[in-house]
Amino acid sequence: MAEFIHNRQVQFAETDMGGIVHFSTFFRYMEEAEHQFLQSLGLSVVMYLEGKKLGMPRVSAKCDFHHPARFQDMLQIFVKLQRMGTSSLSYDVNIKKGDMVLATGNIVAVLCELNDQLPPKSIPIPQAMRDLLIGGITG
Repeated sequence: MAEFIHNRQVQFAETDMGGIVHFSTFFRYMEEAEHQFLQSLGLSVVMYLEGKKLGMPRVSAKCDFHHPARFQDMLQIFVKLQRMGTSSLSYDVNIKKGDMVLATGNIVAVLCELNDQLPPKSIPIPQAMRDLLIGGITG
């Protein structure tokens, strides 16, 4: 399967007192790259389909840290759709600086119908969305 690559530079505000990227920022990097992947397919983590507001809340997020990132480092964030279930998407994420793997992670999101008055309700991924995602992972 092909990987989507999102490039970004580390900003000063993302670093801690030691001058390295704070661990929590890696989760934002993973989410940012996921959003860019979905947007490249014409999708989003919040969208409207057939008059219904849909979202993709995370049910799991994991990140293992291997090397630090520092202010102004250029990062490449690789997103790969690892699995598509009935209503869930599982992504593997690798964050690199050049050839060095800085962090590896995984995100699991579930497609839900959103209603301001009720909790999110998981729904099956529509075929049109499946087709876009499959095209995005093979193209």
